[in-house]
Amino acid sequence: MHKYILRFLFLSLFVSCIKQEPKVNTYTILDEKDRAKLRDEIIDDRFNNLLPKLMDAAAIDMWVVISREYNEDPVMKTMLPSVWLNARRRTILVFYRDKARNTIEKLAVARYDVGENIKSAWNKEKEPNQWNALNRLIEERNPDKIGLNISTHFALADGLVKTDHDAFFESLSIKNRKKIVSAEKLAIGWIETRTAKEMKLYKELVLITHTIIDEAFSNKVIVPGETTTEDVVWWMRQKVTALGLQTWFHPTIDIQRSKEPLKSHIYSFTKARKENVILPGDLLHCDFGISYIGLNTDCQQHAYVLGKEETEVPSFLAAAFKKGNRLQDILTTTMQTGKTGNEILLASLNQAKKEGLKPAIYSHPLGNFGHSAGTTIGMWDSQGGVPVKGDYPLHNNTVYAIELNVTVALKEWKKDIRIMLEEAGSFGEGKHEYVNKRQEEIKPIKIKY
Repeated sequence: MHKYILRFLFLSLFVSCIKQEPKVNTYTILDEKDRAKLRDEIIDDRFNNLLPKLMDAAAIDMWVVISREYNEDPVMKTMLPSVWLNARRRTILVFYRDKARNTIEKLAVARYDVGENIKSAWNKEKEPNQWNALNRLIEERNPDKIGLNISTHFALADGLVKTDHDAFFESLSIKNRKKIVSAEKLAIGWIETRTAKEMKLYKELVLITHTIIDEAFSNKVIVPGETTTEDVVWWMRQKVTALGLQTWFHPTIDIQRSKEPLKSHIYSFTKARKENVILPGDLLHCDFGISYIGLNTDCQQHAYVLGKEETEVPSFLAAAFKKGNRLQDILTTTMQTGKTGNEILLASLNQAKKEGLKPAIYSHPLGNFGHSAGTTIGMWDSQGGVPVKGDYPLHNNTVYAIELNVTVALKEWKKDIRIMLEEAGSFGEGKHEYVNKRQEEIKPIKIKY
């Protein structure tokens, strides 16, 4: 009898301990059908609630987006429904905003409806010439301005190819030719602005990114003296593929160690060694990003391979890492609505230098593309400011890769090291916050000796 009581008490204690364990972050990756449903919901929300506001802000009442199959305008790629992986033949989208009536028409001068939102407005049997059909729509609506995706400096807003531009221009009346304007501001606004639905998805996506990095920087993957940096890179690629996701750039893993001098900034970004065997005492760094349902992440974190006698990351490396966090704080508190990227960059660098840091800042917009549309806050080889792209102002409801590094002198290693960090941060209502936290401590990789 006593043994059954003891078993019951042990089981009760075991269950109690399980209930008291902290919850581990988990994520859900949708199957293809549910991904398609979510993508279409997001696009529907953007067309009906976001686009009218963007067109009003850009003072453009007609936006014409033209692409041919397999040569799509980057903007059009973000507008296609889940079952359209590419444009079909020549696809022409027309968005007409009647601000007085508070209406927006979404039309396609194409043989097909483009999803549920954009209705076909071309009967080829009645009007064989596609350009004539487009002109009929323009003449009937008589817009004040016709926006085209033409931009000298912003590649993502410059998706109209010369052939389609010339054919469209030649088909227009002289009166309507004079109405053509660049839709640069509108195109950038469309690509850079994140909705509430997208931000909910973004949190999940960044969590997935962090979780993959956590596993890559662990003794499940790394065996010191055997595993190379390229082994970890390809493990990450394979992990992403196994999860049914994609990488938007090939990841990198690099090493800083006590007996090797720190390479120059230019060398590190252009000619860094591609493969190295990982050893105890190595400071590891990754650069990694994934794509999921039209959004992208970009993340850089650090890990340290514990030596045989070590139980934690050396205090001098932990202190160096905190300087990287401090530079993040300086940058993100300097980010204010309406400030240009160049203003944010220079103010942040000046403050960091006043505090005795050796900073470099090269943060970029993040969203539908890894290097997305928006303001540029420095480049690794342009620390004095970036012409034009850096003069664009910071807007609310945007996401940025907070990317930077700080060089720290380590007397223990008798050399400098570079703490390189990158984390997705959202900017809205005049303030910054990380999409899913940031790394605040170097990850220790514990080895079984």
